[in-house]
Amino acid sequence: MRLRALLDTDALGLKLLGGEDELDRTVRGVMTTDLRDPSRYLSGGELVLTGLAWRRDAADSEPFVRILAQAGVAGLAAGEAELGDVPEDLVLACAQHRLPLFAVHESVAFATITEHVVRQVSGERAGDLAAVVDRHRRMMTSGPAGGGPDVVLDLLGSDLDLRAWVLSPTGRLIAGSKAAPPALPADTCAKLAAEHLGAARTGRRGPHRVTLGPTTYSLFPISSNGRSPQAARDVRETVLSDWLLAVEADAGDWPEERLDLLQGVTQLISVERDRRDAARTVRRRLAQEVLELVQTGAAPAEIAARLRVAAPVLLPGLGAAPHWQVVVARVEWAGGEIEGGPVAQSLLEEILVDPLTTGPEPSDRIAVAHTGDEAIALVPLPAVSAEHDGSEEGVLADALLESVRDPLSAGLDDDGRVTLGVSASVHSAEGLRGALEEARHARRVAAARPGRVCAAGHQELASHVLLLPFVPDDVRRAFTARLLDPLRDYDRRHRAELIPTLEAFLDCDGSWTRCATRLHLHVNTLRYRVGRIEQLTSRDLSRLEDKLDFFLALRMS
Repeated sequence: MRLRALLDTDALGLKLLGGEDELDRTVRGVMTTDLRDPSRYLSGGELVLTGLAWRRDAADSEPFVRILAQAGVAGLAAGEAELGDVPEDLVLACAQHRLPLFAVHESVAFATITEHVVRQVSGERAGDLAAVVDRHRRMMTSGPAGGGPDVVLDLLGSDLDLRAWVLSPTGRLIAGSKAAPPALPADTCAKLAAEHLGAARTGRRGPHRVTLGPTTYSLFPISSNGRSPQAARDVRETVLSDWLLAVEADAGDWPEERLDLLQGVTQLISVERDRRDAARTVRRRLAQEVLELVQTGAAPAEIAARLRVAAPVLLPGLGAAPHWQVVVARVEWAGGEIEGGPVAQSLLEEILVDPLTTGPEPSDRIAVAHTGDEAIALVPLPAVSAEHDGSEEGVLADALLESVRDPLSAGLDDDGRVTLGVSASVHSAEGLRGALEEARHARRVAAARPGRVCAAGHQELASHVLLLPFVPDDVRRAFTARLLDPLRDYDRRHRAELIPTLEAFLDCDGSWTRCATRLHLHVNTLRYRVGRIEQLTSRDLSRLEDKLDFFLALRMS
């Protein structure tokens, strides 16, 4: 569409303030911003909408307009709601850089302009996207009862015969059209998410195509706030948080018109994504307030008062005071230039979106704060009855990662790690400080393990593994080298399998018969191998102290 067409639409209420000679520019998209420098999110051809919150004085206008002009945007539309009339310094700056400038009346919402541009750019060229936009507008004005992303997906199915689903980066099914099966299998969702995250890490532009069995899917990224995935300074900032649209079709032979339509649909769905994120603001603030009270040593009564405020928000309708668990997560990237806290917060909200209930509309009850590179979740649990101690209730560390390990590993590639720690449940404010420290200790235990995605729970803190993460690296290396290097060297030269034999022998508590059976060896052969181990290391595997040294060396290696 052309900029000139915007003036022909009375519902938009736009007033041209300058740039009449440039109105034949082509509009390829729309972007709303109040950043002083939005260049990282611009790819050219956009109509930029701004509320002017970036402007502190007249000197700010020219640098802002210069950035837009250099990015190749089609035009600028400034809202009058904040300052009244559009400032004259902005008018002069746009004239200087030959950038068309429109005034947006305070009665016109930016969402109305956005939807109009998306409809014109995408819908006119491929099917009836106008119907999608109209239905989506009704959905947004009617609130959650309007149907969410399913409305858009239903029209893709009915108008274009496309079966489509919206997935989270962990493979959680967020929405699906009625034309699609009732539920995409969980393993298929996980595989699609993993393929999408792996492709995103390569920097390739979507859609990404993947074939699972006889079916080909095309995967389109859904970014927040209309931001292009390629516009992020570093893909690692968003790869673990952006949704994706999976379409059961091969987009490789699609015309540009249909590709543009699907890109428009992802923009519409991103509006719903942003609405859901905004709904988490209250829970995030509650978590931050409780965390600050706990970490600053506030009185238990003050913490308890804040928890009483949090409980109705997180568990509406719950009569009794809930129990609580703390989950700590850290996302770390090689080089350390990416701030891990916000990434871990978004990821933890996704992983914990529904830890205790099931259903097509999972509850979102988790309050997550972040401090530095660490995200901390406050998880409410129904109060357990007197006859149960609660040891098996709530969030379990292994269960958190069971279905998300493969997608997350793909997104982390070879330069990132996710580690989580889970506390036991506590029933009062007095226990929260201990729960927080317990979760942090558990996360350190997880960090000491190999692998891209690791978790540990409070149950593991009662064993020897609690000590291992705190042993200095040089001590660990020296200890394991002294005990295990002679065995590794011997295995390398003679293929004697002394290390596996040692592991099995310790796992069988030194039982000759059980160990020989497990290894499918004659007992005499086993005795020969154990004797060789003792000879090479000058240790005696009949002594408890030497068994313990070998056990710890194997765990630290």
